[in-house]
Amino acid sequence: MKVKVPFFGREGRGTRHALPGRRFALGMLAVLALCQSPASAEVAVPEKARTMTGVELYMIFQDKTWKWESGAGRMDREGRAFRAWAQSATGESWAEGRWSVNDRGQLCLTAVWHSQGAAARDKTCFSHRTLDGTIYQKREPSGDWYVFRHAKTQAGDEFNRLVREDLVAAKLAAFKERIEGQVKQTKISVGRQTGMNAVGGVR
Repeated sequence: MKVKVPFFGREGRGTRHALPGRRFALGMLAVLALCQSPASAEVAVPEKARTMTGVELYMIFQDKTWKWESGAGRMDREGRAFRAWAQSATGESWAEGRWSVNDRGQLCLTAVWHSQGAAARDKTCFSHRTLDGTIYQKREPSGDWYVFRHAKTQAGDEFNRLVREDLVAAKLAAFKERIEGQVKQTKISVGRQTGMNAVGGVR
C-alpha cells in the first residue's frame, strides 16, 4: 500500500515561528501518514449503498489503532482523543487532537502535528458507505472510493489495519522527547552563535 499525506489548514501554535520550508516538510510528512491509497483499484460504489451512521462508525473506530505504512493513529474512546506519529526519510512528527464521526458517514481526524521547530493544524476526513455488509471508504475531498471491508473480510482489506493494541503511546513519548531535545539543542546552538562577535570572540 502506498501512503500519502493531508495538507494543513490553519496554523498551529508555534507555526508562525517556523521557516516556510519547515512547515512544508512537516505538512508533507503528515500527509504521508494519513492519506491512504490502498493497493486495491478504485471501485464504483453501488447506487443502493447508503451513508453510514455516526454510531456505526463509532463502533468500528473507537479504541482502535489505525496502522499506516509510515506511522499509526490512535482513536481513544475517552475524550475522543486522537494521537498519532509518522516517520519518513525526511523526519519524524507526532500529533495530538480529537477524532469525530457524524451521520454524513464521515470519520474526521483533527490534530496539531509537530516536528522539530514546527507545528501545524490539520483536519482529514474519510467518507463511508455500505451495502450488504461491504464498506466503501474514500478520503475527502478528492480521494477515490475503495473497498474498506468486504462482506467476507479479505486479507488485503484496509479494515484489517485497525487493531486494539495501542501502537502510539510509547512511540509518541519517544518522538516527543527526541524532537523536543533537538529543538533545545538548536536553541543552545543559536544562542552560542549570537553571543560571538565577528572575529569569533565572545562579547
